[in-house]
Amino acid sequence: ASFELPPAAGRAGRLSAVLHVLYLIFNEGYSASSGAYVQRESLAEEAIRLTRLLTRVLPGEDEARGLLALMLLTHARCGARTGADGSLVPLAEQDRDRWDATAIEEGLEILSGVLSSGPVGPFQLQAAIAAVHAVAPSADLTDWREITALYELLERVAPNPVFTLARAVALAMVRGPAAGLELLDAVERDGRLAAGHRLSAVRGHLLELAGDRPGASEA
Repeated sequence: ASFELPPAAGRAGRLSAVLHVLYLIFNEGYSASSGAYVQRESLAEEAIRLTRLLTRVLPGEDEARGLLALMLLTHARCGARTGADGSLVPLAEQDRDRWDATAIEEGLEILSGVLSSGPVGPFQLQAAIAAVHAVAPSADLTDWREITALYELLERVAPNPVFTLARAVALAMVRGPAAGLELLDAVERDGRLAAGHRLSAVRGHLLELAGDRPGASEA
């Protein structure tokens, strides 16, 4: 197939929009917002196909390659994310032998190339976080300090309360649940996650880690 690309002068903004849409498509496949199944694997795979095509058309765009690495490293966990009854299996409880080693290897190779070529963007940083999880033999042996540092950098590059929420979990693994809960207070004051379930879910998780089962149950 042949493609007529927009002029280079106006390409950056359009490319950013395309990458964002591809990311949204992948996320809907990774964690379906409706329907009977947690995952829509075919949709995630279609997002990967389209992103792979984009990197071939624009081989010099590191954020496009970073997005592809992120998708591959994340989708590699697909086979272990749900149980026999279709319910979600948390990352810490997943059978890592069921992760797709080929997808992980490709994602790591792509990421290695983009991280060494210049300034990093948010998709590259998210891929780097996914890579730390991908190479860890278990949740306990995950390099949570590295993940915390990467989230701190990601928040500077692309401020977002969702990233701060994720950093709170990583921070709790490094410095204890009290540190994570303190960071959650800042997320709550931000207000942008007030309407969803994520903030309460993370608070419940950290309270459980702290030994406050009544508080965790309430959250």
